[in-house]
Amino acid sequence: MPIDFNPEPGLRRVIFPALLGASLLAPFSFVAAIANAQAPSQAPSQTTVQAAQPDPAAASQPIVITLDEALKRAQSSEPTYAMAVADSKVARLDRSIARAGLLPSATYHNQALYTQPNGLSNQAGQGTGSQPSPIFIANNAVHEYASQAVINEDIGLAQISAVRRADAAAAVATAEMEIARRGLVSTVTGLYYGLAAANKKLAIAERAKAEADDFVKLTSEREQAREAAHADTVKAQLEQQTRERELSDAKIGAGKARLELAVLLFPDPRTEYTINVSENPAPLAARADVNQLAAKNNAELKSALATLQLSSADVLAARGAYLPGLGLNYTYGIDAPQFAVKGPDNVNNLGYSASITLDIPVWDWLATEHKVKQSEIKRDAAKVALTATQRRMVAQLDEAYAEAQAARDQLASLDLSVATAAESLRLTRMRYTGGEATVLEVVDAQSAFITAQNAREDGRVRYEAALSGLQTLTGIK
Repeated sequence: MPIDFNPEPGLRRVIFPALLGASLLAPFSFVAAIANAQAPSQAPSQTTVQAAQPDPAAASQPIVITLDEALKRAQSSEPTYAMAVADSKVARLDRSIARAGLLPSATYHNQALYTQPNGLSNQAGQGTGSQPSPIFIANNAVHEYASQAVINEDIGLAQISAVRRADAAAAVATAEMEIARRGLVSTVTGLYYGLAAANKKLAIAERAKAEADDFVKLTSEREQAREAAHADTVKAQLEQQTRERELSDAKIGAGKARLELAVLLFPDPRTEYTINVSENPAPLAARADVNQLAAKNNAELKSALATLQLSSADVLAARGAYLPGLGLNYTYGIDAPQFAVKGPDNVNNLGYSASITLDIPVWDWLATEHKVKQSEIKRDAAKVALTATQRRMVAQLDEAYAEAQAARDQLASLDLSVATAAESLRLTRMRYTGGEATVLEVVDAQSAFITAQNAREDGRVRYEAALSGLQTLTGIK
């Protein structure tokens, strides 16, 4: 409807000068605002540029990454875990949508309807006069306007089962997200300590290369002094060449381990970084505590339980089709030939209507019965999966704890082997220098020392991996 704005003469004398003054001052105010905005922005921009200059010393230092920092970075970049997190969030929203289905819905319905008249008149309209008859008998008048607030509520077992199913689906998604997170923790932990072991093996290879170089020098000096044969020098040189190849392989292995971990941590895997690993491994928890935590926090068991609840909710939803459905409707507004609260002869167009609908299922050619059987079959399969998960959890817990315990017990033995091999190498070299040992004994002692050191690093990785697997089962990490 158009609005006729025609103020009184006295009001016009006040409004029009004010509008004119505002329109004249607007350009000057806009220019002043731009000047004020540009003036202070120049000085801070200079300081910003000066502060943004990188520090060469700080840029050259590699980033120190702890295990916790590595786990945090990996969780923000690993696609499988990101998908599991997204599925969990979507499932929580589905649960909110299902719960909203239990509440009444409200809409504001507006409609204008025109129907071609058929040339006749009738007395079905409002007021005492007649009105043209619409050509479609289903319509009430040639002109019909509806503006109504409509509230609907459906009550039945289907809505309740939908909420239960959404809750169970959200629990399944949460458990699967936890499984993905723990799998990522296990992967990152293995890569982290694998990199630590690769760096240690690289240092071992460098020391072995230096030891081989020193031994070549020793055999050459003894050959020149005619205290050893040329064959000793040749054997020492062969050992030196072997150590050079091992050093090259150790460098390649350390580089691969660094890149594999960097893929999960940085946008550019070539980023320089270092890791910080404690020399003392974490202690192993008592078996009773491990059993208690595993029964409480096992993600696979929670997923199996939630899957069984989801199957039970499907059974409930299928059985709900046997029951009647109740629908409630309340409408308030107008539905009349005039878009107005009052019609001709002061007839009241504004009012309400209410309806109750009860739909009773009678026959659907056994479709509902078959749907119930389908859901019951899936529920029985979920029960079998749950019992299998429980058995597998018990077996995995025993295996993981035994592996961690054996790896922890072997750490002390590996340290002792390294110390023994180092002492054997020292004594063998002293005997060779004194002419009491052969070059083969020295080479064997060197190889035994290198093997013992590498075995110790492999044992540390084995223990950390076993401990991480045990912590994954118990939900500690």
